[in-house]
Amino acid sequence: MFGELLKRLTQPGDDALPDEDARLALTALLVRVARSDNDYSAGEKDRIDQIIAHRYGLGPGATSALRSEAEALEAEAPDTVRFTRSIKDAVPYEERRAVVQALWQVVLADGSRAQEEDALVRMVTNFLGISDRDSALARQAVDGGA
Repeated sequence: MFGELLKRLTQPGDDALPDEDARLALTALLVRVARSDNDYSAGEKDRIDQIIAHRYGLGPGATSALRSEAEALEAEAPDTVRFTRSIKDAVPYEERRAVVQALWQVVLADGSRAQEEDALVRMVTNFLGISDRDSALARQAVDGGA
């Protein structure tokens, strides 16, 4: 179902992803982080819905549809290393930096920082090419400066 998008993500190229593909890939990354601790909670789903509704100006139906598509894409996507490096090559830095903040929002949605989620966000941040400083600032913005 997502073969063409995965092909564009994993083959070398300098082309930016079309907006809809980037939107789907970035939402799938949020889903991957939420699922990383094997507890994909309703709170995490709600947080993802809030993030994508705000980020992309979507109504409830479109938000739910995008998250459902992203869940399916995440399940079919290659390993996290290839997936995130491909996003790095296709998505501008500022957008990737905003995604890191969204990733931290998802991690903290259920009120705790699971070790698996924390480790995956740190790895993803690195593979997305986001500086340690920008990642720390993103986490602090979400975590109330802690």
